[in-house]
Amino acid sequence: MFAGKHANVTAVRRKNNEIMFYEVPRTTKPWLQKLKKIPLLRGIVAILESSAKGSQHLNFSLESYAEDELEGEQDEAKLAKAKKAEEKKGWSLSMIVGVAVAGILSFIVGKLVFTVVPAAVEQLLFGHAFSNIIVHNLIEGVIKILFLLSYLYIISLTPLIKRLFQYHGAEHKVISAYEAGVELTVANVQRYTRLHYRCGSSFIVFSVLVGIIVYSFFHWDSMWERIYLRVLLLPVVLGASYEALRFTNALRDTPVLRFLGYPGLWLQKLTTKEPNDEQVAVSIASFNRMLELDRQVAKA
Repeated sequence: MFAGKHANVTAVRRKNNEIMFYEVPRTTKPWLQKLKKIPLLRGIVAILESSAKGSQHLNFSLESYAEDELEGEQDEAKLAKAKKAEEKKGWSLSMIVGVAVAGILSFIVGKLVFTVVPAAVEQLLFGHAFSNIIVHNLIEGVIKILFLLSYLYIISLTPLIKRLFQYHGAEHKVISAYEAGVELTVANVQRYTRLHYRCGSSFIVFSVLVGIIVYSFFHWDSMWERIYLRVLLLPVVLGASYEALRFTNALRDTPVLRFLGYPGLWLQKLTTKEPNDEQVAVSIASFNRMLELDRQVAKA
């Protein structure tokens, strides 16, 4: 999936090798556009918007996969399932809103789990061992990182998630090749790294590091007060993490300071996998279609 100035495009390869596209125009409400210009707030808006749109595009991919799975079944059962799939394919406004809300809620719940559980574990294990808040926050950060790395490693072992991570790597390769100004062919794209500074995976690392700093300004007297503060300060951490990501992106071409983005690149070794040529070809098709739609809107 690629997001352009005027359209978001997802490409999927069907079993018959046909590449299908899911195209969504990028439209933003004026009041939402104003929020995107406000530091800290713009990060929260961008994250929720990405979660909503990402869920819609992922749902399209899953529906396409489900339709392909209908092949080879008995005709009667196949027709029944195909009719049901066709009914779901309409993408009414209520369906789009429902998928978007589900994506946002999934992100919020997931973030709460990865925020609350490490804090509770650290409090239970080391709550009475010492009183230095900064040390408690550092240990909590280590637990959170270990929790995150373990989770990503385990899910990356499943065939479906591994394939998803391969497409993630293909997207990064295409972007890198495009930024380098080379022709977007499979051979050219495969020469580039699957790691990229602007990846959302880097945001995850920054949210842990920024959280350690932000939480250090607040004192707690019990585990419940500690958890309450974590939940209350979550928007602040997310907004500040987004600003940190923007800052490191701006410095990625500065030799001395580019190391600031390295933690995010290291995490991408888990969230991306080396893609095969067919996956790169799909990513190139998606990216080219996005460019084509952007040009059409610009000329209109």
